[in-house]
Amino acid sequence: MWLKDKRVTVKLVQRRGGLEGWGLSRVVSSHRWCRSDTSLFKGIVVVWLQAAAGGTLAMRRDGEGGTMSVILDLPYLYSIIISSVVAIVYTLMGGLYSVAYTDVIQLILIFFSLWLCVPFLMTNPHSLDISLTAYNQTFQAPWVGTVELDQAGKWFDDFMLLALGGLAYQAFYQRILSASSYTQAQVTCFASSGFCLVLGIPSILVGAVAASTDWNSTAYGLPTPYERNQAGSILPIALQYLTPPYISIIGIGAVAAAVMSSMDSALLSSASLFSSNIYKNILRKQASDSEMQWVIRISVVVVGLAGTGLTFLDSSVLVFWLVGVDMSYTIMFPQLVCVLFFKVSNAYGALIGFMMGIILRFMSGEPLIGLPPLIEFPGYRLDAEGKQTQYFPFRTAIMMLSLFSILLFSWLAAIIINKGLLPEKWDVFKINRKRKPSAGAAEAEKAKQAKEGVSEAKQLLDNTTSF
Repeated sequence: MWLKDKRVTVKLVQRRGGLEGWGLSRVVSSHRWCRSDTSLFKGIVVVWLQAAAGGTLAMRRDGEGGTMSVILDLPYLYSIIISSVVAIVYTLMGGLYSVAYTDVIQLILIFFSLWLCVPFLMTNPHSLDISLTAYNQTFQAPWVGTVELDQAGKWFDDFMLLALGGLAYQAFYQRILSASSYTQAQVTCFASSGFCLVLGIPSILVGAVAASTDWNSTAYGLPTPYERNQAGSILPIALQYLTPPYISIIGIGAVAAAVMSSMDSALLSSASLFSSNIYKNILRKQASDSEMQWVIRISVVVVGLAGTGLTFLDSSVLVFWLVGVDMSYTIMFPQLVCVLFFKVSNAYGALIGFMMGIILRFMSGEPLIGLPPLIEFPGYRLDAEGKQTQYFPFRTAIMMLSLFSILLFSWLAAIIINKGLLPEKWDVFKINRKRKPSAGAAEAEKAKQAKEGVSEAKQLLDNTTSF
């Protein structure tokens, strides 16, 4: 594994705060079928990572724009544009240091500010006891829903999506590969899972209080935020109208600062993905440090503008987050599993599995972005809101089909090429395993890769911290 073979690089990354956008691509690219002789497939993988990062950026920018719209009472369009300009400018000015320091500040602000606001939200005079409104119709529908047996497939699909979709996020490996030992990496994962539960409690309480509020008695008035299609901005709305002014300022300001911190992280992540893995490794292998700095600057601006454009598709942060983790689960997760656990996998199978996953996913439709389905799985019908919905666990089915496709076509490709059924010149990904290197050659190749990894880490660190 890369963490074991290239510990020098890992420690270098750790000392400088980690490399945004570098973690998962290094795990993938260090695999036997994703090295320099397979740059085409490597580029395809990284392009998809870039797209996933763009979706995450849109999600964070949507959250920042929605918060500003509530605070300043500006039109949503202006709020998005202002937040985008600010994020792009200070990311260009701060580089990697702006990410390393703001991540710590973000965690502190979001933790203390939300828990500070919870008592004031729970005791505000406009809301009923949330235990009474959990299952009873009051000002609005009960905030605790129900799970019907005929929806079991959809719930199972959502569960698997949330449980496994995040495992293919580059941000996860960015942190794990920065750990100094296996133990530290494991402890970080376990501690983070528990901490997520603690951070999730205030969000649940905010939603419960909002669903238990008589909005007609507040300055917000009727209709309710849900009826105005502003449910995605319920946190800043609840803080502004249901807490004292000084608490509202603290809470909304902390949320805005935390979201802005995530935006610069996503910007630099996407920029470094493109500059290091596509431009440097594929397009311009001899690019100088100065040229790479300008590539990163331009990438930050381009990705920032792309993320800004995506936010106009929908005003909900949850929509962009779900779409991003959906793509990660159905397309990237099978690739990651095969890279790490199946030696039979190779670039041919991975390429076919990638194409099959993305085609099937888009043909299945996505109501969150208005994409109609071309494939109607069993159980396809109208939901309670009158929308056509796939109740079959189609995401998990697509993920499994993609996984099996990678393994099947990798095995077939290995047999065809290793038995000489095709000319060797047709083996564009160089998977011929007949010519196994000697032990000395293997060690030399291993040392060469480790040296290249250290050099690449140093160059990318210098570029992202100096521009």
